[in-house]
Amino acid sequence: MIIRHTDSSECAPLPMEGVQGVSMRVMVGREDGAPNFAMRHFTVDPGGHTPRHSHNYEHQVVVIKGRGEAFDQGEHRAISEGDVLFVGADDEHQFLNTSDEPLEFLCLVPLHGSCGTPVPGS
Repeated sequence: MIIRHTDSSECAPLPMEGVQGVSMRVMVGREDGAPNFAMRHFTVDPGGHTPRHSHNYEHQVVVIKGRGEAFDQGEHRAISEGDVLFVGADDEHQFLNTSDEPLEFLCLVPLHGSCGTPVPGS
């Protein structure tokens, strides 16, 4: 069993094209011996956003602080603290911070996409 505080993992800017003002911590991942899933903690600065993208694996998101929007298949939807999201495989999506405070969320992803390729940030 691993027990750690959320602030104990290294936080680094997200190195992806189309990203603005996003940093990520891997809370649990391959380096911890997790065989199936990675848990990541994202912080999106005010006015920041993740890239608009899709991939061949699902993920689940819990908004833990702040508010913003989730772009989902062509539609912007409001999200805020306490919301839980399911993003299906191949669904085009993006997370945007539309507030003046940081937006933080946890994201759970499989360690490998359906074609066996490693998931970024895992």
